[in-house]
Amino acid sequence: MAGDSSTMSDRQAVWAFALGCVAVTAGVLAHLPMFAMARSMHYHLAGMPMDGLMIGGMVLIIAGVLVAAYGLLPRNVAAQRAAAADIVVAAPEDAPLSAAHWRLMLVLVVALVIDVMKPASLGFTVPGMISEYGVPKATVSLVPFFALTGTVVGSFLWGVIADIYGRKASILLSAVMFVGTSICGAMPSLAWNIGMCFMMGAAAGGMLPVTYALLAEMMPNRHRGWSLVLVGGLGAVGGYFAASGISALLQPIFGWRILWLVNLPTGLTLVLLGGLIPESAKFLISRGRVHEAEAVMRRFGSVAKKMSAVTTEAARTSHVALTGVKLIGKLAALSICALTWGLVNFGLLLWLPADLVAKGYSVGVSSRLLAESALIAFPTVFVAAFLYSRWSTKWSLVAMVGVTLLGLLGVLRLEVGVGGSPVLPVALLIVGSNGIIAIVLPYAAESFPLRVRGRATGWVAACTKGGGLIAQALTISGVALAMGLSAGLIMIPAALSMVLVSWFGRETRGSDLRDLDADSGQIGHAEFA
Repeated sequence: MAGDSSTMSDRQAVWAFALGCVAVTAGVLAHLPMFAMARSMHYHLAGMPMDGLMIGGMVLIIAGVLVAAYGLLPRNVAAQRAAAADIVVAAPEDAPLSAAHWRLMLVLVVALVIDVMKPASLGFTVPGMISEYGVPKATVSLVPFFALTGTVVGSFLWGVIADIYGRKASILLSAVMFVGTSICGAMPSLAWNIGMCFMMGAAAGGMLPVTYALLAEMMPNRHRGWSLVLVGGLGAVGGYFAASGISALLQPIFGWRILWLVNLPTGLTLVLLGGLIPESAKFLISRGRVHEAEAVMRRFGSVAKKMSAVTTEAARTSHVALTGVKLIGKLAALSICALTWGLVNFGLLLWLPADLVAKGYSVGVSSRLLAESALIAFPTVFVAAFLYSRWSTKWSLVAMVGVTLLGLLGVLRLEVGVGGSPVLPVALLIVGSNGIIAIVLPYAAESFPLRVRGRATGWVAACTKGGGLIAQALTISGVALAMGLSAGLIMIPAALSMVLVSWFGRETRGSDLRDLDADSGQIGHAEFA
């Protein structure tokens, strides 16, 4: 009877999630008639009143998200977490890569491309918004500022949700919200755009850290490093290419708003891809669905182990404890490293071309630097994956921060009048910053115990956007720092993160993630049957 009750509850949850998705989709479609009516005005909606259909659509979206969340989030959370508290699931060192692993990697790359595409589209929408709303650039800059604020909030919030409710549930709920926020493209006022872009950022911000946490727990130890870096790197680079491609193809026809409205088909694609994402074996075990959990573990070559309190002697002989100062020190090191990347990527590299033009370099040179950044980013992903998996996880990150420091020093030399070409400093900045973002989140996912993995990775992901928030805030406030001063200031957190990662960082190449839980006060003794 208990099994029948659980099955019925699961069916009800599936239907609730499906009903929520339908309601959110219907709510988005309710916004399209007004968009279509503006065709003769090249899809300009500024100043048009919101009709009853649009307001009703917004109500449907809110209700749909709540119903979908009801279907996804498990009941009796406290009891289920207690039931699975002493279970750890991981693949052994020698587990081979199977078709299931490759399929999961492919699905997560596509998911990340769709996810990264939205924040990457911000720059392509700004000129259209300035023209349609007739406001200065500083005012329109509020849109990317609040969108990035949303990603900061979302990165941490979804990390917490992933730790409490499971990886798959958080990914699917994020995708549903992603669909709902596509109505940002139909908002007639700039204020509504700002509000909806915040929500869009909050929905999109959760995908990256949860993806890393899920992949880290599914991949065999000896394949985990390169797969994490490769999936994250290809997803990030692919997202920027997708954003530029959609902008080039569709914006001349439908205007800037189409870049938000494509959230509908791409978000629904994410929901459908969710069916190919495996449910956490630990989550299934906690709900008493042992046979389903065993099926998942067989597909991915994983095993579950019961954990018991570690003895005093074992605690003395285990790895460096991931508690107290050690845990806080590592989190601080990776947070400052992520903040440095945000300052470089969303600040210095965006301001540098204009600064070079002001110093007498041609527009062609400055424009070519931006174009080359996308080309250099792609091979950097493979270099980072090779170093991370074949050399050292810890020292690969330190090396990339070091390359970034050299680039910052080169920019500083240009500013103080030493002379020379800007190509080498910019190339070093691009290589170093792309290497940092390819490594720092996978390293975070491998560096923290299961109980805090989602929220720790989410916090580090939030810090990458935090640097962008600082840079955008300076632009909005009208503060214009000299390029040399900017480079000099960014060198401080870069150097600090390099020292802290060297001191608190731990080599994770080929390590078993269950060792992290042993370091936190638990150690495995017997296989779960």
